[in-house]
Amino acid sequence: MKLLYVTDAFAVYGGIERVLAEKMNYLSDHLGYEVVLLTVNQGEHTPSFPLHPLIKHVDLNVRMHRQYEFRGLKRYSIHRQLVAQLKDKLKQALLQINADVIVCAKLDFIGVLNEVGSSAPLVVESHTLCKADHYEGVGLLRRLHVWGYKRQVKHADAVVALTSGDAEDWRAYNKNVFVIPNVVLLNETSNYSSCTEKRIVFVGRYTKQKDFDSLLSIWKIVYGRHSDWTLDVYTDRGVEAPGVRDFKPVANIKEKYNDSSILLLTSLFEPFGLVLPEAMSCGLPVVSFDCPYGPADIITDGVDGFLIKNRDILAFADRVCQLIEDKELRLRMGQAAIKSAQRYRADVIMPKWKELFEHLCRKE
Repeated sequence: MKLLYVTDAFAVYGGIERVLAEKMNYLSDHLGYEVVLLTVNQGEHTPSFPLHPLIKHVDLNVRMHRQYEFRGLKRYSIHRQLVAQLKDKLKQALLQINADVIVCAKLDFIGVLNEVGSSAPLVVESHTLCKADHYEGVGLLRRLHVWGYKRQVKHADAVVALTSGDAEDWRAYNKNVFVIPNVVLLNETSNYSSCTEKRIVFVGRYTKQKDFDSLLSIWKIVYGRHSDWTLDVYTDRGVEAPGVRDFKPVANIKEKYNDSSILLLTSLFEPFGLVLPEAMSCGLPVVSFDCPYGPADIITDGVDGFLIKNRDILAFADRVCQLIEDKELRLRMGQAAIKSAQRYRADVIMPKWKELFEHLCRKE
């Protein structure tokens, strides 16, 4: 079977790119599929994550971002030229590649894929929430763009969501929705956190979604009760507060998990929440707001972590303090977290993709 993955670029060291690499590599290496990665504007950037030698990479070299160098009618004119160029190059590429299944990993391209047309089944991967624009509070113009993309989703043969909550939202646009969680690069060593270090960890980009204001409000309460503990924040901006140590993102984050005792997540929404099972696989209990929709699918409240309802900052801080004050509870939850995280191993998740691809090809 030949699979074609379509995205904008594969040059950023982000969660989406890491997950795509894991999936494509598994499909090529373990299932023997012929995998092609098609990017729209990779340019001269090297791939952000290693790809299996048999995976073919095709770049259309359409620099869609060029439109933003202009304003007003000129931008609109350049946009139309770039879209026409994209359609032409994409049509030629689809004919040459002749894939059995096409996977659109970037919602922005669902419209042009529909317009160009192909006999192969089209799968849309939702790497963000269907209602992300609502939770992000974006402007009217962006909402209109997203609304246009969502209308195009109805023409896809399948939509894959990461959580059951997001899947339910997507069913308003396409009835053929499947839930397949992310593949997570888990801790595969025998080294786990002892949960004895007086260190709590937070990992995430400095964005509105991650809600740093709530994080610091929670930490102010926790630190007021336990000033001998520290909060290590790994993010792309400086964070200053008593008891907080801020660090730039690191490649060896699992080593940092192993040196910590609790992981926090304060997001307003999470399509999935990769940091949760990553940290859990290292033996960390986790505390998270029960936000739409990822944490509730990953955490079993009171077993491998705590889910905090209604964005209750005091309740969040109380649960963190409970873990700080009860070493046995930390260890017990950490051990449960290791087992729980195994649900997201590649050999557990990827057979679900294999079943979906083969189902779509049989339908054809």
